[in-house]
Formats: sequence, C-alpha cells, structure tokens
Amino acid sequence: MSSSILIGTAGWTDQTLLDAGWYPPQADTPQRRLAYYTTRFPIVEVDSTYYTPLAERTAQLWVARTPDSFVFNIKAFSLLTGHPTRPAAIYKELRPATDKRNVYLNDLPPKVIEEIWERFLSAVDPLVAAGKLGALLFQFPPWFTIRRPNKQYLLEVTRRCAPIRVAVELRHSSWFSDDNLRETLSFFKEHAIPLVCVDMPQGYASSVPPLLETTADFTVIRFHGHSTKWTSKNIHEKFGYLYSYEELASWTPRLRELARQADHVHVIMNNCYADYAVRNAAQLHELLGEAAVAAPGAPSVSRQ
Repeated sequence: MSSSILIGTAGWTDQTLLDAGWYPPQADTPQRRLAYYTTRFPIVEVDSTYYTPLAERTAQLWVARTPDSFVFNIKAFSLLTGHPTRPAAIYKELRPATDKRNVYLNDLPPKVIEEIWERFLSAVDPLVAAGKLGALLFQFPPWFTIRRPNKQYLLEVTRRCAPIRVAVELRHSSWFSDDNLRETLSFFKEHAIPLVCVDMPQGYASSVPPLLETTADFTVIRFHGHSTKWTSKNIHEKFGYLYSYEELASWTPRLRELARQADHVHVIMNNCYADYAVRNAAQLHELLGEAAVAAPGAPSVSRQ
C-alpha cells in the first residue's frame, strides 16, 4: 500500500509568524493570509478551536476561501477532552452559573453535554459537505491514563463523531509502557482509531515516545519540537524549536514507511514560533519529494 503525505502547520495566524515576515506585505488580512498559506501547503491544523468552539459561519468562510483540495484538521474543544475549560468559553446559552475559574464536562448536566456535542459537530458540517475536513483531533491531558473508563470514553467519542474521522493524541506514558503497549495498540486497531504519533521532548511527565504504528487507514504525525523549556507556561518557549535539516531527514524513511501502511498520512508541524513551523514544513516537503502532496505554487526550499 502506498499513499501521499499532506504536510502543514498548526495554524496560520500566530502573531510571531506574522512578525517574522513570512507573509508578503499584501497578505494583510486574515482572508489574504489564508489564501497565501494555501499556495504553500495543502493542509492546516486549527488549534484555536481547542480554546473556543468553532462557529459554523467561520467554517463556511474557510470553505469559500480555500481551494477544493485543501484540508482542515480541527482540534476538539477542551471541554470534550477532559481539560479544564473557562466557563466563558462555553456557548453562551449553555454556560453554568458558577464562580469556578474552570469547569469540566462532568460538572455539566447531561442535557447540556448533549447540546455541546451537537453544536461542536454541526459547526464542522460545511467542511464535511465540501470534503475539506480531514479529521477531528482529540488531544487528551497528561492525567488521561490507560484505564477502562477512559477507553470507554474514546469509544464514545468515535461513536459520536462517526462517520467523521477522529485522531487521538495521548499524553500519559501508561499507554506506552512495556506492560501496556500491546494492549493499547490492540485496542486502537480493533476499533480502527487513528493513534497520533508525536515527536516531542522526552524525560517529562507528559512525554510519550514517537510510536510509529498505524492503527487505522489514516494516521497523523505531530511534531512538537525538542525545546528544553517544555514545562514553561509560555507557549512559545514550549514549542519554540527549529528542527535541523538533518533531524527532518532522519524522519523521511519513517514517514515513507507510514505512508506504505496507511491510506492517508497527515504531518503537522506544531513548533509554532516565528517561521519555524512553516520553514520546517517546507523542508520536510522537499525531503519527501513525490510522496508529499504540494500546494499550487509551492516553492522549493534549501537547507538554510
């Protein structure tokens, strides 16, 4: 089996990217920046939807402003992945009356939970209808361990989202320990759930290994970098890492192997600081050559 590889970045509007001068002067509005981005890459991961749920109108605008073949991966709202969520981020009519700084899904009544799921999924309908939704990324927190209730929740997520693809990123080492790895892979393969491969700093409580396994016909690889400040609360210190050309070159045979095992491979550079992500994405595209799908007008790049 052989498949093409889509390479892109996690977002296109980071302020440090704008300050880096990657966009030409005429790309001076969000619409024009998105248009420019689509000439360089065939896919983007939208991470802002983790903090604030996607609005259907926004999805409609993205459909209208991007080429027919362009793909969006949408990161799931924090509330749906067990992360603490500001009440103000929840849909206005569904916000709980609370003084808590953060709430969790279980703090809400079942009817409200159902409505949140309904709105979350209906917002991506325009992308689904246009064939532009690649997957919904569910990134779970470091305390989401390998235990039965969590496995059941993963099945609930895939059931609710079906037939939309779901990609799952885990951040607790219990899923990947010597004793549990076989169980984890069996579970994901049995239910055809794509398990996201991550490249990230090692040696931290949230560190997981770069497991190169395809558990479904679709796979996602996310590059988080190797910052020495992974525990920093400053997101740019945490993800501000520029991969060397040699580091990326060492990944190309592994990515080609994944492409032989899966029908669809999405590679997302999440080292979003300045122009690091776009620069590395372009370099990786060049390294992979014909295996990577180019966007119209994508320039060739050098080692520098």
